[in-house]
Amino acid sequence: MTTSRERRVLLKNAVANVVRGSSAALVALLLPPFLTRSMSPAAFGAWALVLQLSAYVGYLDFGIQTAVGRFVAHANERNDPDQRDRIVCTSLAVLSISGLLAWVGALLLTAFLPDLFKQLPFALISQVRIAIVLVAGSLAVGLPASVFIGIFLGLQRNAIPASILGVSKVISAVLVVLIARHGGNLAHMGAAVAAINLLSYFFQYYACLRVAPDMRFSLRYVTKSAAKELADYCFSLSIWSLSLLLVTGLDLSIVGYYRFSEVAYYSVAAIIVTFLGGFYNAIVSPMLPAAAVLHARGDRRQLGQMVMVTTRYGMLLLLVIGLPLIAGAHLILKVWVGPDYATHAAFIAQILIAANIIRLCVTPYVVAMIGSGEQRLVILTPLLEGIANLVCSLVAGYFLGALGVAIGTFVGAIVGMLGMLLYNMRRTTAIQLTVAEYVHGSLLRPCLCAAPALTIMLILSTGVRLHPLIKDPLQSLAMCVSLVLLWKIGLMPHERRNLIGKVLSSVR
Repeated sequence: MTTSRERRVLLKNAVANVVRGSSAALVALLLPPFLTRSMSPAAFGAWALVLQLSAYVGYLDFGIQTAVGRFVAHANERNDPDQRDRIVCTSLAVLSISGLLAWVGALLLTAFLPDLFKQLPFALISQVRIAIVLVAGSLAVGLPASVFIGIFLGLQRNAIPASILGVSKVISAVLVVLIARHGGNLAHMGAAVAAINLLSYFFQYYACLRVAPDMRFSLRYVTKSAAKELADYCFSLSIWSLSLLLVTGLDLSIVGYYRFSEVAYYSVAAIIVTFLGGFYNAIVSPMLPAAAVLHARGDRRQLGQMVMVTTRYGMLLLLVIGLPLIAGAHLILKVWVGPDYATHAAFIAQILIAANIIRLCVTPYVVAMIGSGEQRLVILTPLLEGIANLVCSLVAGYFLGALGVAIGTFVGAIVGMLGMLLYNMRRTTAIQLTVAEYVHGSLLRPCLCAAPALTIMLILSTGVRLHPLIKDPLQSLAMCVSLVLLWKIGLMPHERRNLIGKVLSSVR
């Protein structure tokens, strides 16, 4: 069983990740209203494309940052600093090579840019090229620096990277807005983002030296055995990363290839999904070191219980946040970025949000698999999801443009969830949890709790007009029913008892 101290650490790290995710979400939410009103749709779409193409650098991480977090936590639990340092130093060496490859890839991409995006306005081509070299180049430097984040995660000191990355994102966003508002071009915006990225890497390294002074960074700790261990662990993570590229990493590029004029609208819709996914992943990601510790102890049942509880609460959160976003997508976009973007992006956003609720609800199980080293057994499902997404996006995107790409994402999400339930869960052994327990206890319970209130909300969002004397009591009744179901079904008996005990103790 996890101790009260471990639960406090897990909660603290979750809060830190939420703060980090909130800063990213804040930036994602505040930037578009300024940029869409300061830039033409073509320029805004080109900037979104710069960020999308530069983000491909991150896929050359091969899951090593996650591996460092897991191995550091595992080695500390076993009191094995030599193994920890071998993994860290070998990871730095591997990611330094990846960074060089990323630089070469960015230069090649800029060379073939006009051939890939034939509808990109000629006046923007040189700006996009310079911006890609700067932003992608800074992210290439960030590949080896990501090891420091992995160390913090393994030491369960999530507040440190949350602070550094959160502040850097806010400063970067402010600079981008100022440049756009004062007539700067895409190259100037790329230079600002690159400079802040490089500064954040320096502070990550400095903080790592302060937090882990006993950690040794030396070439003599770069070993073949550590490289082999990383390769074994990261092989399936790389497959998962490739699948994620097929699911979310190519969507904007596909839209740009077929219909560049729709890139700006798709990117705005995708930002809402980024907000939802970033917030949710920030809450769930602290499970990884906790799962590694439970796996080191051989506590399969407790690991299964942690997955059950986290998934149940997470599903409730996804429904409470996601479904109102679907219902109010047009109004939100109209207020946020203007009526033109709302008209073109609302339906796309609704499809993407629904798809990501499906995808994200199984994230706690995925994190537990990675933390327990089981991810190597289940590389087929993410590949199937990615391939289904890519094929459907290419075919539907050819006929429907941005809307078709969103439909492809929805189809891929369904394939991924079915694969998790019917294939992955039957193959994992480190997590003691059956498919029936998982579906009934973690997925169906939250859906039943949220159904009354959210059903009424969705019906009303379709334009059905009711008299206020009927509408208001109906909404109140549905909310009350959902709250009762949450108490009776959403919470387990022992959770209700614990909550009542805490409330009574606070009153006393």
